[in-house]
Amino acid sequence: MGGQKGIACFYAAFSKCMDVTLVSVKSNAQPDNFSGTFMPVMPNAKSRYFNLFGIFSFLKIIRNQQATHLVLEHPYLGWLGFLLKKITGVKLIIHSHNIESSRFKSTGKWWWKMLWYYEKWTHRQADINFFITDEDQQFAIKHFNLNPSKCHTITYGFDFGKAPGNEEKSIAKTVIQQKHNIPSTNKILLFNGTLDYAPNLNALKNILFDINPILLAAANFNYSIIICGKGLPAELQELKAFADKNIVYAGFVDDISLYFKGSDIFINPVVEGGGIKTKLVEALGNDLFSITTSEGAIGVPEKITNNRMVILKNNDWNLFAESIIKADYRNSAINEDFFDYFYWGKIAEKASNAIGN
Repeated sequence: MGGQKGIACFYAAFSKCMDVTLVSVKSNAQPDNFSGTFMPVMPNAKSRYFNLFGIFSFLKIIRNQQATHLVLEHPYLGWLGFLLKKITGVKLIIHSHNIESSRFKSTGKWWWKMLWYYEKWTHRQADINFFITDEDQQFAIKHFNLNPSKCHTITYGFDFGKAPGNEEKSIAKTVIQQKHNIPSTNKILLFNGTLDYAPNLNALKNILFDINPILLAAANFNYSIIICGKGLPAELQELKAFADKNIVYAGFVDDISLYFKGSDIFINPVVEGGGIKTKLVEALGNDLFSITTSEGAIGVPEKITNNRMVILKNNDWNLFAESIIKADYRNSAINEDFFDYFYWGKIAEKASNAIGN
């Protein structure tokens, strides 16, 4: 999932800037290119979120590593961070990947308000708060009553410092066409995501039942929609039945970058879930023209995309389909400003400077 990939990639880059000890659950492997100390000692069971005895292991690690700062991914272990801060004097950093309570509210979880109060309390205990988007940061400053000087946007990123060239994109497109028997005359539209995650599943349904029927009715518009992602639920196990409706279900693919490079348009009809949509960042980083809802565009500043991203009102599927049909997806290219903002090396430097200050 995007959040898991984001954590692994962030610490791989961050470990080049600072001396990092990464404490993980036992089932995790050390992230690629991570140059710090990796300690997979936490239990895999969800009981770790409530295990008071776990504090002794962390006390030992903090003292042995002579740690000055403790970073928690997400707010869930806020109680542990609070106690460790009080006992050892480490500076506490909360690295938020969403406003978690808002995310669960948008997906209909009845207990979201209880999480909201806990999340607020956790962020208020922190010496430094990292947020994944400017929007999340401003929300937290306002609603959690945080000191703006303690808040920083540390966004999701990618590993490459420039977009693929035209030849590389052309080769990728040919591979996709041959792999999925797509005619060379068809525009290739792409959507990807973990499909057992409700916001992604609902976005898929928006494609199948709202957007695609409009595209099918359009005259002289030749296209194929490729769906990539694991976890397709039972209710849509017959997705292959949509093959005669220009839907190609690729499932889990070994190399999603091939599809980002070889497609013509990335479609992102996500209308819930909050936070940054990592798939949109990667699509744009591969210079893939993207059409998205306003919800799906959170965290991606339009001004740095050089007209490679079209943002539309949530749930206006007629306009979404019309924008796909009329898209002039070759009229520009993603530029250096985008890579300055979303490159992991730059992001890690920003995080390091925030801690150093």
